[in-house]
Amino acid sequence: MSPFVSVAILWVFSAIIVGVMVSASMLLGPQGTNQVKHDPFECGNAPSGSAFGRFSIRFYMTAILFILFDVEVVFLYPWAILFRELGLFGLFEMMTFMLVLGVGLLYAWRKGALEWD
Repeated sequence: MSPFVSVAILWVFSAIIVGVMVSASMLLGPQGTNQVKHDPFECGNAPSGSAFGRFSIRFYMTAILFILFDVEVVFLYPWAILFRELGLFGLFEMMTFMLVLGVGLLYAWRKGALEWD
């Protein structure tokens, strides 16, 4: 028997379970709709104005920079765990990595991406 047969059986059972749950939800769930259900919900406040407001690009730049540096800091943890096994080579590799991070941070700082006026 192929090792992929068990994976195929798992996929079939998963598809059956999903199908049963979606069907049960459609059959047993509430069917009534009204205008209140179609209104956007915002923290319990009544909606006012358009739902398509414009955000400043600074919001997105801050979010992208946070994600960028947050994800890169995750790479420091495995290095710290294996610091002694990696030796001098690992130290120089991490110094290179930190130098690239520092140059990126300096570039973002000089371009004003971290300023919030």
